[in-house]
Amino acid sequence: MKSIFCLLLLTTSPLLADDARLEFAFGVMEESRGNEAIATTHFEAARVADPLALPLVRRAVAARMAAGDRAGAVTLYRNLANARPDDLAVQLVYTDFLEQHGGGDSLALKLANETLVKALEKHPGNSEILRRLTEQALAAGDRGRQQELMEMLAADDAAAAILYASISRRLAEPDDTAARTKVDQRFQRAMKVFPSDPVLARAAADHFRESGRLDEAIAVLELHVNAAPSSLALRTRLGVLFFSAKRDAEGEAALKEVLEISPNQTLAHQALAKFYRLRDMPELARVHTSELLKIRGGSPADFTKLADAWLQAGQPREARLLLEKAAFDHPESPEILEMLAIATRRDPETASLASRLFREAEAARPADSPVSPAFQLESAEALIDSGQTKAAEDRLRAAIRAFPAEATRETATALRRLALLWEAENRNADAARALRQRADALEN
Repeated sequence: MKSIFCLLLLTTSPLLADDARLEFAFGVMEESRGNEAIATTHFEAARVADPLALPLVRRAVAARMAAGDRAGAVTLYRNLANARPDDLAVQLVYTDFLEQHGGGDSLALKLANETLVKALEKHPGNSEILRRLTEQALAAGDRGRQQELMEMLAADDAAAAILYASISRRLAEPDDTAARTKVDQRFQRAMKVFPSDPVLARAAADHFRESGRLDEAIAVLELHVNAAPSSLALRTRLGVLFFSAKRDAEGEAALKEVLEISPNQTLAHQALAKFYRLRDMPELARVHTSELLKIRGGSPADFTKLADAWLQAGQPREARLLLEKAAFDHPESPEILEMLAIATRRDPETASLASRLFREAEAARPADSPVSPAFQLESAEALIDSGQTKAAEDRLRAAIRAFPAEATRETATALRRLALLWEAENRNADAARALRQRADALEN
């Protein structure tokens, strides 16, 4: 596609353009075959046939620079710029080359400046020209020239407004309200003309936000999202600004609307998760934190910590769904596989699948790694469900031994579960009674 575009640009004259297109086509073909030297010969022939085609001159310049011929490269661009004085793109390419490859040569920098000044005469107010001239003035430490160039920027152009603000921040004192007002007016005027421009809207909103005027920043983003409803990144930013301005209901509604349109907007989930955590709404916070982890990923510890919170809240399905994603991201993590087996067994929808997951988790555990008592307890339940009560008894005993001394409630639960198992099988009645007494003592 890029090669076709270049061919279309070779139109200086019908005869020359035909020759240039043919040579260029041969060059592309040889280049695709890896014959760089032959390709370069064809590209150079194409440039000779059409010396005013910018794409061909770019290639020729690159070839000369690769050969260490900087003077020849400068000559090519200078000849092109002189031949096409009204083509702003050519003038900018020429000046950029002089500044980037001039090696600090004062003559090259002077030539670049003169070229830009002439271009400005033909394109007054152009932000691309003025940006380059301002950078030159900045490098020279000429604040007066920067101020002069800043005021030349077009008054109703999006890029000009952004550049004006950037230069003003560099030149004005933080408490210069007159300078800030001028920037305000530039942004407001540009937003009326280009409300759907996301770069302009972001810059304008940041300008007002950074100067402590949240309502004005919000107004900018509201204007933008009304003009460009599909601008989800800035709709999300609008919701965050609502929170910053203590307009919580509007912020919550804005972010929920973003997620209705695109459920994978990570910043919206992150902002809502934080919002709900701060307002002591843990379940809603977990919902958005879970979605954030599913979309963006995280460490095994990130997943298991959140999954444990879901399990503690009595919502194993949410824990299972999160851990299934975690197991996909971290298939070698024994902690994730163990917790996934637990959540799968506790979820009524998937309890019948748990036995296989417990076996897989056991197989994945390193030989020298201790087994968590919680896993032993849940594994025993899975074994009981499948009728393997002797194996379940062994797991319950192991869990009871493994629980730390401070885990009295968990130990009591395991003791009662073992007692219940014996009672259900009409055996070890005295031992079962002793286990229950021990469990009661732990909890009292």
